[in-house]
Amino acid sequence: MFAKTALRVTLAASLLASVSAQAATIAGLVNTGAGLVGNVVDSNWTLNGGSAYTGGTNGSFPIGPWIADDATSRWLTPSANASDSYDPNSDGIYVYQLTFSLAGFNPATASFAGRFAGDNVVDSITLNGTTIGSGGDFTSWTAFSSAGATFLAGMNTLDVTVRNFAQASGNPTGVRVEFTSSNAAVVPEPASWAMLIAGFGLVGAAARRRRRTVVA
Repeated sequence: MFAKTALRVTLAASLLASVSAQAATIAGLVNTGAGLVGNVVDSNWTLNGGSAYTGGTNGSFPIGPWIADDATSRWLTPSANASDSYDPNSDGIYVYQLTFSLAGFNPATASFAGRFAGDNVVDSITLNGTTIGSGGDFTSWTAFSSAGATFLAGMNTLDVTVRNFAQASGNPTGVRVEFTSSNAAVVPEPASWAMLIAGFGLVGAAARRRRRTVVA
């Protein structure tokens, strides 16, 4: 009898662990220009509420001074021609935005890490209005990350605000963002909750039976 009880307790504990520990990457965190070829609109990211383009070509200005594009991510720019010049008289502000959903996940368990580059500089990276990064330049990567309280159940908004310094000519601007990791715990389905409750009941019943056996 004791062996059967011990087995049931072990199985219940395994069940509890499997239900509570399910996690997955956050699918909506998409690198800038991911999977895109040529000078096209990025359907995942927007710029100032409109279109952001994968306008650069390796070996052509401004990519050269900028970190080269690769299969993981690409630069986003305001037009399909990355070498277009902007902001001749005053600094320009460009807000690149990505939205993603945590429906089906527990936002308190969510986290991600990534890196960015910008021309000229990233004034801020905000997640749902909370600043999680800033700085950098277009010649090297700068790390950023977020976890826990900055995430919301349902839709989340990531804004990357780039400042382009005023310059009369030869003044392109762009941004590049890569997510290196992400994770969030899955909210159990109703059937899983039923299994979880049953597991708790099994553990409790086994404990009570064992106490009665000891008293007898």
